[in-house]
Amino acid sequence: MPVTGQVAAGVGALPSARPSRLRIVGGRAVYVLVPLASVGAALGLWQLLSATGVISQQYLPSMTTTVRALWDLLLNRNTQATFGAAQTTPFWDAFARTVRGWALGLGIATVLAVPFGIILGTSDYAARAFRVPIEFLRPIPSVVLIPVLLIATPAFGISLRSEVFLATYGAFWPLLVQTMYGVRDVDPVALDTARSFGLGRLERLRRVTLPASVPYIVTGIRLASQVSLILAFTAELVGIGTPGLGQSENVAQSYALNAQVYAIALAAGLLGVAIHVVTSAGERRLLHWHASQRTRNR
Repeated sequence: MPVTGQVAAGVGALPSARPSRLRIVGGRAVYVLVPLASVGAALGLWQLLSATGVISQQYLPSMTTTVRALWDLLLNRNTQATFGAAQTTPFWDAFARTVRGWALGLGIATVLAVPFGIILGTSDYAARAFRVPIEFLRPIPSVVLIPVLLIATPAFGISLRSEVFLATYGAFWPLLVQTMYGVRDVDPVALDTARSFGLGRLERLRRVTLPASVPYIVTGIRLASQVSLILAFTAELVGIGTPGLGQSENVAQSYALNAQVYAIALAAGLLGVAIHVVTSAGERRLLHWHASQRTRNR
């Protein structure tokens, strides 16, 4: 009889696994469908406002008109014909130059901010020594530097250097702060344990501090990647960067090609979404062992 009872209990427990799986599948479906539904609602509202004349299409081209303009740009149609004799850059060339400015700005910021943040996080003396310059420079908005770069145009030139400088400056600060806080947030018990096992300062840094601060650093890179893209586009828009998407939008605005203005802005937004998706996927893959990622994947 006890065996029968155990079998009955086991048989009775089997159906409970199915609701659990359905709950997981349903949760993942909601996780995917809710953002898609919100995007669809926003696009539908855009089309409705423009098509019904609530906002004139002179100022807000319809969603379908903008998508057609973007499609023409993707196929490199109507570039020279639309702008006439103006010096324009084919869409994919402009896109590649914007991505290049973003990648260089983010890469240089990472190379500079991560080691500097580790130093500031591990050394109280270095943190005190650099506290005043950091607190002075960090609150300065990156766009404030644009007039400075315009004044310095004879030295920098309207080239990649100005664009990369602005993107690097903006991406440097969130990455520096995240790295510094990540290093300072290491569990002191883990450091004391490593010290009791005879590990030296560099060995503790390599085996304890850096692995524990990786989640902060990766999050800083994800945040800095968005800032770098914004400032690379802004530098091109105001005329101190390379002829990328920002310059293309400026030219389209000068010729009152509103559909292309919105289309290029949409392309820049899609690029930002793609960067976010890639960096978030890399973060999940790199930090699959971390508690935050395990909780998110449940």
